[in-house]
Amino acid sequence: MTPPLHIDGIALWAPSLPGWDLAAAALRGETAVGDAAAPAKRPSPQMLAPAERRRAPDSVALALEVAAAAVAASGQAAASLPAVFVSAHGDLGINDTMCSTLASTPTLLSPTKFHNSVHNAAVGYWTMATGCHEASTALSAFDHSFANGLLAAAAQCAADARPVLLVAYDVAAVGALASVTRSDGLLALALVLSPQRSGHTLARLDWALQDSQATAPALQSAAGRALAGNAMADGLPLFEALAQGTAASLRLPLSARQALRLSLTPS
Repeated sequence: MTPPLHIDGIALWAPSLPGWDLAAAALRGETAVGDAAAPAKRPSPQMLAPAERRRAPDSVALALEVAAAAVAASGQAAASLPAVFVSAHGDLGINDTMCSTLASTPTLLSPTKFHNSVHNAAVGYWTMATGCHEASTALSAFDHSFANGLLAAAAQCAADARPVLLVAYDVAAVGALASVTRSDGLLALALVLSPQRSGHTLARLDWALQDSQATAPALQSAAGRALAGNAMADGLPLFEALAQGTAASLRLPLSARQALRLSLTPS
């Protein structure tokens, strides 16, 4: 039996749902996507210096926005939290630009774009901005990236008996890469998992591995379905359940032969 965990902070950002309060209402079906005025193209993480903020790509801006919001909601200190950052593809826009430049004018390849293309760029910006020296992980699992990121964070939280930050994000596929993989728009999700209940706890999370094939849960809300084209959409069923604030059971596919079984109990 795996020990139960607790969700102490939560965040979501998408262009149509810029923040958890707006997103939760839409995921409950209380408001429609787009009821809020459209935000800017992307968030602007204030923890970065102005020059870094300008250079940071969309993927980094998304990740830092939800990471900061989830940590603030959890009551934890960012510098004390180990972190798992997960993205199915990384920044496809940056990689498409680099590949196009290498194919046409390789001597013009930008060192800044190369620096931002690596898969751990977002967590690197986060640890530098927050002064965090705790362990950090950057991972990818293609279509099941959120579920595998949640498994990694849950296992670390349970094994070390300390809170862990999970941040999941993806941007749009563009250029030649869009012909071989799909991701639409911008979407970022974040949770702070804790081994103990606190005054900030939103829900208890019981979790276990299951050796069987699972089908991704159907999205229940119009807001969730509107975001389903993003590569991180496998996390949306959990966020729909958290928005509802009622007990729920989910099975998130980890691979073709294994699933992550979740039971949510609201606080």
